[in-house]
Amino acid sequence: MSPINFIDEKELNNLVKYMHNQYLSKYGFKPPQVNKEVSKSLHFIVVIPCFNEPDIISTLDSLKGCVKPNREVEVIIVVNQSENVPKSIDERNKQTVKDIHEWQENNTFWFSIHLLYEDSLPKKHAGVGLARKIGMDEAVFRFHQIDNDQGIIVCLDADCTVAPNYFQEIEQHFEDHPKTPGCAIHYEHPLQGNDFSTENYTGIINYELFLRYYNLGLSFAGFPYAYHTVGSSMAVRSYAYQKQGGMNKRKAGEDFYFLHKIIKLGGFTTLNKTVVYPSARTSERVPFGTGKAINDFLQQLDYNYYSTYDFEIFKTLKRFVQACEEIYENETYVFEDESLNQSLTEISFQSSINEIKRNTVGFDSFKKRFFQYFDAFKVLKFVHFARDNFYPNQEIKDQVNLLLSVYGINTINDKKEQLIKLRELEKHD
Repeated sequence: MSPINFIDEKELNNLVKYMHNQYLSKYGFKPPQVNKEVSKSLHFIVVIPCFNEPDIISTLDSLKGCVKPNREVEVIIVVNQSENVPKSIDERNKQTVKDIHEWQENNTFWFSIHLLYEDSLPKKHAGVGLARKIGMDEAVFRFHQIDNDQGIIVCLDADCTVAPNYFQEIEQHFEDHPKTPGCAIHYEHPLQGNDFSTENYTGIINYELFLRYYNLGLSFAGFPYAYHTVGSSMAVRSYAYQKQGGMNKRKAGEDFYFLHKIIKLGGFTTLNKTVVYPSARTSERVPFGTGKAINDFLQQLDYNYYSTYDFEIFKTLKRFVQACEEIYENETYVFEDESLNQSLTEISFQSSINEIKRNTVGFDSFKKRFFQYFDAFKVLKFVHFARDNFYPNQEIKDQVNLLLSVYGINTINDKKEQLIKLRELEKHD
C-alpha cells in the first residue's frame, strides 16, 4: 500500500486562502510554495526567473548593495527548466541552486529570499513567460495574505545589476504616483568593458539604439502608449496584475504582451531616476529579444550596418494620430498616404471605428476607445506593413539623425553618442 501524504495545517490554510483569491483560483499555475509567514510591512517583491544563468550571484550582490527602502522587500527566484532539458543545463541549474544557498549562508542581507526550483515544467509552456508567471503569482499570494493589493511586484532578470537607489526610487515613484498601475524602469546596457568582445558591444549599441529609436518614434508620432516593455525593468501593483489576467506563458515577448495590458488601464508611468543594467550577452533561448539580436548581429558580415524602420513611417503615423478628431467627425475618412489606407483596410478599420462611435458619447470617450482599439499591437502591425510594402528598412544611424532633427539636435555620426543622446531625451521627454 502506498503511503498517505498528509498536508499540514499551515499548508491547508494557505490552500484555502489561495482558492479564495479570484485571480489565483482562475489563472494560477500551481498552488503556493512559500510557507514562510508574511510580514505586515511587506510592500515589494522582486521576481527573478533564472534559466542556465552562470552568475546570478552578481545580481544578488547588486540588490544587497542597494539602499534599503522604508518598507520590506522579498526576492523570489524561479530557477526553471523544461522536463526535457539537456543534461548540461540541468547541471547548470542545480549548481545555481547551490550557489544561491551558499550565498545566503555567507552573506548578511536585508531582504528575504525564496527560491523556487522548477525542474520539470511541461515542454509545451516552459520558458521565461511561465517562469515569470510562477514567481509573480507567488507574489500575488504573498500580498493576498496581508490584504495588500497595492503591493509592488518588480520584475528583474538573473543577468542584471541595478543602481544603488533602485528600491528607494521605486518606493518614491509609487508614492508620488498613487494611481499608477505600474511603470517601466529606465535601463542601460553596458556599452564597453572586458566582459565581451568589441563586436558584442557594437551589437548592443545598435540594438538599444533601435529600441530607443522606435519608442521615441512613437512618442514623436503622438502615440499615447509609447513605453519600453523590457521584462527586466518593469514593476506593477498586485491589483493591476490580477485585474489584467496576470503574466502569460509565452516563451518570448511575454513582457510586451503583458505590459501593454497593464498600460491600457491608464495612468502607466516611466521611472527614470534609477537604472537597471541588463547583460549584453548572446542567447539562443528565445526567437527574439536582446540575446537573440546580439547573436544575429555577430553572424553578419558588416558590423557597421544595422537596419531599422524608415523615419517616414513615424511621420505617417503622426498624421494618423493627428487625424483622430476628423475620423470622429466624418462618416468615412480617406488618407492621402496610401500606406495608411491599405494597412487600415487590412484590419477592417472603418467597421471597427463605426462600432466605437456607436458605443461612445463625445470625442473624449471616442478618443479613449480609439487608442484602446488602435493599440501597440496594431501600431506594430502598421509599421511592418509600411516597411514591407512602402518604406524599406534603412541604416539606423541615418534614421536616428532624422529623429534627432525634430528635437533640434544636430547630426551625430557616432552611434554610441547617438544612443547616449537618446537616453538623455527619454529621461526628459
